[in-house]
Amino acid sequence: MSKEKFPSEEDLKQKEATTAKSKSKAKSAAKADSEGKNSDKKTNATAKVEKQITDLQAQNKELEDKFLRSQAEMQNMQTRYNNERTQLIKYESQSLAKDVLPAVDNLERALATKVDDDASQQLKKGVQMTLDSLVKALKDHGISEIEAENSPFDPTLHQAVQTVTAENDDQKDHVVQVLQKGYQYKDRTLRPAMVVVAQ
Repeated sequence: MSKEKFPSEEDLKQKEATTAKSKSKAKSAAKADSEGKNSDKKTNATAKVEKQITDLQAQNKELEDKFLRSQAEMQNMQTRYNNERTQLIKYESQSLAKDVLPAVDNLERALATKVDDDASQQLKKGVQMTLDSLVKALKDHGISEIEAENSPFDPTLHQAVQTVTAENDDQKDHVVQVLQKGYQYKDRTLRPAMVVVAQ
């Protein structure tokens, strides 16, 4: 009968220890592999979250910029509206004044005619009173006549319709005759004076 060698207790313990070590190594390797995969997943998840944060920050910045621009635009519109409203109030009588000026011209022409009899004198006096009250009403509303005769020519106030040769150097670029009176409304020229300028 052959003698089989039975494993001793020490051999069994050694075998169990070796098996336990290899199992432990396998578990460690599996755990390390699993941790590596988890680490990759965490890295990917972190990268995704960071990208979302970056995108949201850019979106927030863009919306904030749009908001600030719209606020500035609203303020500009409000300022423009207030300025236009102020201008309208300041120059509200301008169109009426332009329509009245031809009547003033016609009354002045009527006064320029010569009259001989008493009835015509009385009529002329009535026309003069009408003209005076109309001119006073215009002045009360900020409409005044542009002083032109013998003053230096100003293209913002005068319209040169004719030029004549200057008699002396002092007369050069000065108004020598007014053909039609000009009027100003506050700081605006309603109608420039039609003038003859010496050159």
